[in-house]
Amino acid sequence: MPTFAFFKLDDSHIKILLFTIAFSPVQKQLQTLTKGSAYLGSSYITCFIMRFTPILSISLFAGLAVHLPVANAESPGHQLLKPRRTSPLLSTPAAQPNLPSPPQASQAAAAASLDLNNIQGDILIGMKKKTELFYFFHINNVKSFKRSLKILAPLITTTTQLLDVKKQPDALVNVAFSQTGLTALAVNDTLGDPVFAGGQFADAGNLGDPGTVNWVQAFKGTNIHGLFILASDSSVLINIELVAIKVLFGSSITLQHSLQGQIRPGNQEGHEHFGFMDGISQPAITGFTANPTPGQTVIDPGNIIVGETGDLVQGRPAWAKGGSFLAFRQLKQLVPEFEKFLTDNPIIEPGLTRQQGSDLMGARMVGRWKSGAPVDLAPLFDDPVLAKDPLRNNDFSFVHPGEDNKANQTRCPFSAHIRKTAPRGDFSPVNLNHHIMRSGIPFGPEVSSKEAATNTTRTERGLAFVAYQSNIGLGFQFLQQTWANNVGFFFDKTSEKTPGFDPIIGANKGQPRFVHGLDPTNATRSITLVTDFVESRGGEYFFSPPISALRSILST
Repeated sequence: MPTFAFFKLDDSHIKILLFTIAFSPVQKQLQTLTKGSAYLGSSYITCFIMRFTPILSISLFAGLAVHLPVANAESPGHQLLKPRRTSPLLSTPAAQPNLPSPPQASQAAAAASLDLNNIQGDILIGMKKKTELFYFFHINNVKSFKRSLKILAPLITTTTQLLDVKKQPDALVNVAFSQTGLTALAVNDTLGDPVFAGGQFADAGNLGDPGTVNWVQAFKGTNIHGLFILASDSSVLINIELVAIKVLFGSSITLQHSLQGQIRPGNQEGHEHFGFMDGISQPAITGFTANPTPGQTVIDPGNIIVGETGDLVQGRPAWAKGGSFLAFRQLKQLVPEFEKFLTDNPIIEPGLTRQQGSDLMGARMVGRWKSGAPVDLAPLFDDPVLAKDPLRNNDFSFVHPGEDNKANQTRCPFSAHIRKTAPRGDFSPVNLNHHIMRSGIPFGPEVSSKEAATNTTRTERGLAFVAYQSNIGLGFQFLQQTWANNVGFFFDKTSEKTPGFDPIIGANKGQPRFVHGLDPTNATRSITLVTDFVESRGGEYFFSPPISALRSILST
């Protein structure tokens, strides 16, 4: 939990502010957040005041104007309003690549002319949030919204802030806009990404969804204009941040949908709901990543950040430089059904128990064991020690000297999820044009005993999938449509049968999917998956603008 640096404030201003809170919608919401505790309520009101004095000072409460002597957002005095953390906001699972230290990032960014103070914090950090709220909204009043965005802009969390615990806020705040959101704000520049411009609702067929029959209602259409991303190590701190945002923007926005995510408990930290360690294979970004781990693909920043070196799209507006396109998908995971499939379809091989055979089937479908150890390096049995070592757990290419890499699938199937979406050495040279920075988080409760006993999902859980890239058509959409859903990919293999669908995220518009290569004893064995263990609940495409644009074109 953060501590707060207090500043001198006239008693009359404090009384007015507390009176305002007490007779505003904020008071009721804070009481709810703190479960009626007078002590906690007082503490969190203090937190609320300290974090949002710049916001509260702009006459936001209905019928009351509160004018506090607040320092300019860029002045040293403003820093006193920000919480000083003693514990990190981010999660750091041992298996995942470490983030650079502030000095390392600063040095790398300077060498690549990358402005980490202008890039929103969620874009390059990856899958390291502890708890997170996605708040999808519609803009009702453009003039009022822009006025509020101008106030919020200085409080948007930067990449630089997140790398230093002492500079981390109580809660990360980022914002992104859909194409219809930018249009509503009268920002009509073409951003050079037709997939983004069309929106995800129009793209459902290309992604393999069975129409939008399973989609959350809010995602059906183009009514979502924007997305607030809030993240912290405490859901209470997120909710306090949300209260302030609601007060600031008032009736200028309307909630369309929200989704709360959180890391899984105990030794499942960093694992998604099927149980597999996630976030190991993130690319290293020139200008950000200080020391790429062995096997980590190094890409130009322009693969992720608009307008930077390596961005293949020309002619984007200057104000968009430093932004990134965000693909959001609410992915429901049928965990009991997935486990039942593994139980019923173990790999039968000498020396393996039935349970070990089931575990091996799951590992070959994903390409990693649940620990995170890659099957390319641990083909028959899990290796938890290897999994926790970031200097070894990503150091493979699917290519082995002396083996027939166009036919041999005894190590990793051609259809395995991590091979379908990142073929590594299957390309020569390695493909550097189709990469994303994943920044999602699990949502929903753990599997209940009743669900496990009946092999039936009763409560929705899954992954709030977030991918950043400088072009969705070359990033997320390409990976889903051209690789994961393409039964012939990878193309130049000499195996008797094509790889089939990605068994985890491959989609066939709700129809059964076939997969080959999962059985190491018989690569031609065809396995038909009649259930989509990952079900799309829809989503939207957004542009996460540079902070400079939030202060200028988007708020004027």
